[in-house]
Amino acid sequence: MFENKPALVLNADFRPLSYYPLSLWSWQDAVKAVFLDRVNIVSEYDAHVHSPSFEMKLPSVVSLKTYVKPALYPAFTRFNVFLRDRFTCQYCGSGNDLTFDHVIPRSLGGQTRWDNVVAACSPCNLAKANKLPAACGMHPHQKACRPTVYELHRNGRKFPPNHLHESWLDYLYWDTELEP
Repeated sequence: MFENKPALVLNADFRPLSYYPLSLWSWQDAVKAVFLDRVNIVSEYDAHVHSPSFEMKLPSVVSLKTYVKPALYPAFTRFNVFLRDRFTCQYCGSGNDLTFDHVIPRSLGGQTRWDNVVAACSPCNLAKANKLPAACGMHPHQKACRPTVYELHRNGRKFPPNHLHESWLDYLYWDTELEP
């Protein structure tokens, strides 16, 4: 019914909680948060939800009433490694068939940590195998390091979602045009 009516969720400072994935709530979660007095409605859709005794416009943008301090450093996840590396192989630049590679292979004592894992396409990962970069002549384009949440947000803004509602544009910082 209203599946295509998510609400953009902003922190109390009117910045999105995250860019990639974009901080969105279902219309049901947004309406529930309004009734629980946890958010302010910033903008609304033209669509209404109603019961026998109540009617309201669906929120398209909400802001939290209480500021949520973002973590300085993100969790180490496969997705966040790919986002840090801008969804490109750090050896050849391809964006296809991504895996992650241990710069110092685990078989040689390398650990699964921010400073030892990079995004790599399957062909490069297979070619590098369990060798050190110097031994196989494959060096990552950028040094593996732990990113800040700010750096991941900056990278996430380079990958706008397929749909951006016009009411969201004042709060998002992508160079994009609306869908027709």
